[in-house]
Amino acid sequence: MSRAETADSSGAAESAASGRAAAARAPSPLWTLGLLRNELSTTLRRWRTIALLGVLAAVPVLVGVAVKIETSDGSSTAGGGGEGPAFIAQITNNGLFLVFTALAATLPFFLPMAVGVVAGDAIAGEANAGTLRYLLVAPAGRTRLLVTKYATTLAFCVIATLVVATSALIVGALLFPLGELTTISGTRISFGEGLGRALLIALIVAASLIGIAALGLFVSTLTNSGIAAMATTVGLLITVQILDQIPQLHAIQPYFFSHYWLSFADLMRDPVYWDDLIRNLELQALYAAVFGAAAWARFTAKDITA
Repeated sequence: MSRAETADSSGAAESAASGRAAAARAPSPLWTLGLLRNELSTTLRRWRTIALLGVLAAVPVLVGVAVKIETSDGSSTAGGGGEGPAFIAQITNNGLFLVFTALAATLPFFLPMAVGVVAGDAIAGEANAGTLRYLLVAPAGRTRLLVTKYATTLAFCVIATLVVATSALIVGALLFPLGELTTISGTRISFGEGLGRALLIALIVAASLIGIAALGLFVSTLTNSGIAAMATTVGLLITVQILDQIPQLHAIQPYFFSHYWLSFADLMRDPVYWDDLIRNLELQALYAAVFGAAAWARFTAKDITA
């Protein structure tokens, strides 16, 4: 065998060995699912997360008890003057309306605040604790780890929303009658259909939190302090909520991530109004794309050893 053939054979062997080593280092789909399961389990076991979910579950209880006490003198409605969260006047007629009222009460602040805390701590919390570099030693890779963190935050959005809805459904069933519902349009629908719409509303509310989740994740990549990231995310939430109430800013308000949050009420119309619901989902997708890309660009260039 000539010297050239020997060199070519050695190069091919080295390339094959490198390919096998890279394949061995590449995480399998089952490993990725295991990482996601571990991240979600770790997030839900934290006392901070348990406290946030406890507060969210307590809101429907407080609203339901308050309405029950207010109407204990025999009056059939509460908040008839238009005050309070949406649907609160219908709670005494049907306990299922407590689900809609609780979601309307928690969506402007409590739900996004909880999501902002979890998203803001996703990367910055690991960096502050010194565990981020060890996560990257495993065959995850920065992109896969970032996607897993975001998926965990999105799962928390669904869990937090369902906690509110489930708590409200239980309290509403215990304190008020259940049965057919009257929609905003004045038509009657069965309790089963109303329950289906309540589930759809909960999913729409969870989807409405996609934007703040992406924004919080991006902020989390900018600092090594979990507290600073959480405070910044919640501060941005409050700022946007205030700006969305200023009439002089009406031209830019449709671009705020919170502008169409309460459009879920259109699901209680017959027929359903889809325009604002679709705008909300499109806006959340836009925020997820923009801030998700920004988070990826920042995290992939971040000096983890610093």
